[in-house]
Amino acid sequence: MLETLDAPDWANLAHAYGRATDVPDQIRALRSPDRTVREKALGELYANVFHQGTRYEASAAAVPFLLELLADPSTPMRPALLGLLTGLAIGYDEAHLPTGYEIAAHREAAEGGPELLASTAARVSAEQDRQDTRPEAGDAADEEEDDEEEDDEEEDELPPLYAYLDELTEPEQCRVHAFFELATYDAVRAGLPLVRDLLGAEDPAIRAAAAHTLAWFPEEAPAVLPALIPLAGDPDPVVAATALVAVGLLATPGTGSVMPLLEAVLDDPRELVRWGAATALVRLNGPAAGHRAAEELRSRLAGLAERGDEIPFFDGDVRGHAALSLCLLDDAYTEDTFTALLASLPEVSGTEALPVAQAALRLAFPERALPEETPFTALDDRRRRLVRVLAESPGTWLLGDRRFGNFMMLVRSYGLPGDVEAMAAYMAGTP
Repeated sequence: MLETLDAPDWANLAHAYGRATDVPDQIRALRSPDRTVREKALGELYANVFHQGTRYEASAAAVPFLLELLADPSTPMRPALLGLLTGLAIGYDEAHLPTGYEIAAHREAAEGGPELLASTAARVSAEQDRQDTRPEAGDAADEEEDDEEEDDEEEDELPPLYAYLDELTEPEQCRVHAFFELATYDAVRAGLPLVRDLLGAEDPAIRAAAAHTLAWFPEEAPAVLPALIPLAGDPDPVVAATALVAVGLLATPGTGSVMPLLEAVLDDPRELVRWGAATALVRLNGPAAGHRAAEELRSRLAGLAERGDEIPFFDGDVRGHAALSLCLLDDAYTEDTFTALLASLPEVSGTEALPVAQAALRLAFPERALPEETPFTALDDRRRRLVRVLAESPGTWLLGDRRFGNFMMLVRSYGLPGDVEAMAAYMAGTP
């Protein structure tokens, strides 16, 4: 197990904090019998090869060894390992919901990345060689060299990538980073046969995590869908719901018997399973998904709706996922959806408030931003209703007991006041 883990040149691979020399021991620690050690290693890997969703040179290099661990039934925390692999492949899944992963656009964004990196590396290496062979300046340079010694030592701790990126323009850096992300995505993709086999695992948490991982690889849909579809009838509702959402993200409206299956599952007695079917139907058919699917999603906005904390998608935020899915419907559903969103907003706060508010703002401001200095009295009825709910729901603006900056930025991006007091003053027409 992990016999070749030291083969990569980790010292010359970059992660978020510099050289990736710590990665091998962190991967080994995932097999520790001590749960505290395992959880610490997992957190450290998230921090360095998936820092705030960013992937690096070392990210793709780590994937084959994570897959090797995943293949061993004795490896602990395999659902968590699948979660890390999914994150490494696509970043945070909420960025791709409710419509799925746009791999064609990603491949286009990464074009030329390897060539840019190689040419820049050659140029920087040549410059370094010239500096190394430059004649010494003699004793007069000694004092200056002493002054720079500390800076030189700090630079020596950085992997070569940092010097390469400094030579690139911002668009070129974006292309190189897209290449790192794509290389990591494709490294995970190489392990999909293993992930597909885990759909048959005895542990329902592994089955659900595997279905979630498979959902982001549309190029593999012909091989993946036949394995996913039977899980719609899984006795575990989390597994069934996760598989249904995954089917919706991978299938097309013309994919075999998918549509009749999804429509039939709307009669399932389990709430989460019906939510999964409705989510898949709306993603595939949009307005043609029908009133039953729309009503099923709207019912998830209610405070008494069953939570889905164990659903891998959207960190289990079924309400938020449903809110964004409802935006895929057309005007025939908008008023009922908007009313349900407004009723839900006072019940949510923190990260759970973001998708609900985002969906309501999209429906109220389809052109995105309100023109500057537009008075409350000039708003149409739908916008006034939204402003009123936001002004009268101070808890919605909070993350714990503090103001939530991300929520404030979201509201401000639509041209509205960025805090609850300013929103109340705006509604009242006071400066």
